Amino acid sequence: MTGAGGGDRLSKEKMRLLVDGDLPAHDVKQLIHAKDKDPDRFWTYLEILQERVPWSNKILLRISEHLYIVRKEPEGRIVKCDCGHEFGDYRVNWKLSSEIFVRRSREALDEIYTTGIAPDPAIVEVREYYCPGCHAQLGVEVAPHGYPPVFEALPDLDGLYRDWLGAPLPDESPNWYQDRSTSVTKNWAGQDRD
Repeated sequence: MTGAGGGDRLSKEKMRLLVDGDLPAHDVKQLIHAKDKDPDRFWTYLEILQERVPWSNKILLRISEHLYIVRKEPEGRIVKCDCGHEFGDYRVNWKLSSEIFVRRSREALDEIYTTGIAPDPAIVEVREYYCPGCHAQLGVEVAPHGYPPVFEALPDLDGLYRDWLGAPLPDESPNWYQDRSTSVTKNWAGQDRD
């Protein structure tokens, strides 16, 4: 795995094994502790991810097991599930466009907490988020009643690509790095008044 520059070069096949969780622990440890990292590792990773999805939008970043931020014209940057379902603008919490199952009762919580240490349903609820397209479970959160869905990832893609990867995105703009989730919920509030 060692390249000409002394850094650990990760073959595409080994990267596939790493992505799948099948790379032997010894090799993973060696990669973690390598002094010099392979500068193409991120691009190889994106290439592998792109090969696994049935759509052609360019993946900019994977944000969870099934979700990606992709470039789509004319919308720009959106969140997309590996099944192809689109959640919309990546600056809006994707959870606002998902199917949600909320567990609020002791009986509903006992279905998933089998050891007797479930949270108190008088204080919190368990929210399960699913893709409307393929119904894959995309996330779970435990939150107080009435607490808004947690926006777990709003990455600075322009900073990542420009400052860390040395490959600025063609549509770079300071307008990309801002949470726009409240614009959606404000719209919902306005619709309730009609």
